[in-house]
Amino acid sequence: MKVNKQIVIYNLIWRFMERIGAQLVQFVVSVVLARIIAPEAYGTITLVLVFAQILQVFVDSGLGNALIQKKDADDLDFSSVFFFNLFCCIGLYGILFFYAPCIAKFYNDLSLTAIIRVLCLTVVISGLKNVQQAYVSKTMQFKKFFFATLGGTIVSAVIGIAMAMNGYGVWALVAQKLSNLFIDTLVLWLTVDWHPKWMFSWTRLKSLISFGWKLLISALLDTVYSNLRNLLIGKFYSTVELAFYNKGQQLPNLIAVNINTSIDSVLLPTMSNAQDDRERVKNMTRRAIKTSTYVMASLMIGLAVCANSIISILLTDKWLFCVPYMRIFCITYIFYPIHTANLNAIKAMGRSDLFLKLEIMKKIVGIVALLITIPISVKAMAYSLLITSVLSQVINSWPNRRLLCYGYLEQIRDILPNIGLAVVMGLVVLTIEHLSLNPYSMLLLQVIVGVIVYLGCSALMKVESYLYIKSMFLNIYRHRKG
Repeated sequence: MKVNKQIVIYNLIWRFMERIGAQLVQFVVSVVLARIIAPEAYGTITLVLVFAQILQVFVDSGLGNALIQKKDADDLDFSSVFFFNLFCCIGLYGILFFYAPCIAKFYNDLSLTAIIRVLCLTVVISGLKNVQQAYVSKTMQFKKFFFATLGGTIVSAVIGIAMAMNGYGVWALVAQKLSNLFIDTLVLWLTVDWHPKWMFSWTRLKSLISFGWKLLISALLDTVYSNLRNLLIGKFYSTVELAFYNKGQQLPNLIAVNINTSIDSVLLPTMSNAQDDRERVKNMTRRAIKTSTYVMASLMIGLAVCANSIISILLTDKWLFCVPYMRIFCITYIFYPIHTANLNAIKAMGRSDLFLKLEIMKKIVGIVALLITIPISVKAMAYSLLITSVLSQVINSWPNRRLLCYGYLEQIRDILPNIGLAVVMGLVVLTIEHLSLNPYSMLLLQVIVGVIVYLGCSALMKVESYLYIKSMFLNIYRHRKG
């Protein structure tokens, strides 16, 4: 399927709207719940979600990406993956159900048993959703994601808030997450025109597994590593400290992951269609890095300098201990576009073997840094992310020095103007903190000044990424009007 630029932009906008719409609703709900529910409950749910997210990797990674990457995937491929996935999900849930008491005992909290057994039903539900998701991505129908995700988010928000107001505590959070995925899956099944057929081919499945297993292991390593800090904080420190660490990550993660997910889900199928044209893949990689960094750098640095006002207004002063963590994550996420674009290029060109090797190298570096900082403090564990993030950028970009003739130094040169401009904006906004204003007036003034400085300087200096985004939206507007 030949994919033109207009289709890519159209689907990218729908995917971005889906992610932003859903996450904004979820964020508002999390703010409301954080005002009602104690930090300890958030620490508990964060701990349990680690196990759900690890199992989720088996559903969301590997074979789903293999279906997207395969040029001529048909009903037999999709159906074979669907039944295999569903069988694996049920088996994985059974294992976790059986071992839930052991996990609860390890963390000295027997109440975790029931929470784990209920919340991890998300794995089984995801088994019904995954292939539908891959089909939508493969056929570039991202508009369907918008309605499915938003429907699940809104319904689950009502359920979560109602239960929290009635004193259900941590179970309000469990119900919110479970109902979100259920409604999302149901809407996809009702709206997507593909459904599994009673057919199965082990031969087809093996060919997909040969590509997908490397991505699966890579994603598993990444997920375990990403959540390792949560597991260790919950074990060696306390659920309260885990709650502050997790809340500090939440808002930067909300922005960074949604931008990256939007780009990632559209970029992989687009690059896969152009995998035989290396120059075109290089141009797409460069464009993705430059444009997304222009957006990401301004949002992350703006968020970091406004952190005190934001937390005070949204979550109340009882959550101010999460501000240092928020700033650390903001700096870390600025460079996520480099990770995403480089890895997508490698996957699109069918080099899942390289992808796995890169993940192993990054995780070795990260675990060493983590082991060094565990005895020091939770904050030291967070700071280690800054060092490992820089090293991971170099590792992720290294293969593309040969595959695409687009190395790390060239990538850094491409994004330096965007980051430099964002730093200038951040310094200007930071001076406003010296004024004697209440948090609401302070935040409003910071946002207005930040937007004026960033966009004004971009226009005056004719920043290439700014001009590209402006022309892209003007073209869409003219196309719609015409």
